Amino acid sequence: MGHEGLSGWCRRRNPHRTRKALTCSRSLTRDLAHPSTTSPDRTPSAASVLAAAGLLLAACSAPDTGDQSAAPDPGTGHLHGLGVDPADDTVYAAGHHGVFRLSDGTAHRVADRYQDTMGFTVTGPSTFLASGHPSPTDPQARSPHLGLVRSTDAGRTWTTLSAEGQADFHSLQSAGPVLYGFESQSAKVWASTDDGRSWDRRAELPLLDLAAHADSPQTVWAATGKGLERSTDGAHTFQPVAGAPALVAVEEPRSGALVALAADGRVLRSRDGAAWSEQGRLPKGGEPTVLTAVTAQDLLAADSTDTVYRSTDAGRTWTVLHPAVPEDATPLEKYP
Repeated sequence: MGHEGLSGWCRRRNPHRTRKALTCSRSLTRDLAHPSTTSPDRTPSAASVLAAAGLLLAACSAPDTGDQSAAPDPGTGHLHGLGVDPADDTVYAAGHHGVFRLSDGTAHRVADRYQDTMGFTVTGPSTFLASGHPSPTDPQARSPHLGLVRSTDAGRTWTTLSAEGQADFHSLQSAGPVLYGFESQSAKVWASTDDGRSWDRRAELPLLDLAAHADSPQTVWAATGKGLERSTDGAHTFQPVAGAPALVAVEEPRSGALVALAADGRVLRSRDGAAWSEQGRLPKGGEPTVLTAVTAQDLLAADSTDTVYRSTDAGRTWTVLHPAVPEDATPLEKYP
């Protein structure tokens, strides 16, 4: 039985599972589908797949008590994307358990949707692009891979644009007439010139984040976790940038001006990708994972504890928008 078959079986077997079962099946299904988001060469052993499948079936077979408050909310899950809606300046965070509005230190799940949101970007007022996987309890889910989906109402509803069942984009980057996406299954950069309705498969390389700017859409930057690569032909080919530090995220808020997040938490700036200057550093907590440049001065970042930070002085100082949730917090304390 494949991954999609397991999820389908779960939905037919017990469509009213508690949140605890939802969290269990979501995590196991995700880990079977892509066991490592940073190491594409890692694959689970046959024994681990069978063990995980057995646990998933057991979780799905559990009777529904109807007591939804007894199980904790799974929270945001690992965060993959951040953005600001220009319609009202609300900060949004995209994670394994949905898209969330951040306000007053709390993450509010949008429309009670639990889709596993991997790639995420804000492209205009109330307009988001995303990718990933549907919630395991979504009755309308047709495939384990969302492809490219778009919302024009700030994440309340989503429409499929393309590649449903084919693409799992872990990074999405709009660059004027071109939309780039890193498709995690093939480890290739895809490019679209019709707003994501059709795609051209381009270079293959392991990466964590993409950057490009509307004024120079043929120049594409890729943070690999070990360094930086650059393309000058629209992601058909990439070359390593000599002297670049180990970067986990990169942004190009102005044409030719890069801001990046290093693996050690430093916030760096560069004009050519080779010579970098330190602007600041994320507060010590978890490993740095996400960086979004709303503008050259206004930056959002997240780490592996799912803490979300904001800087309004180009990364020199940071404030916490959403703190890490203690493991022993009650469901109400986590997400009221």
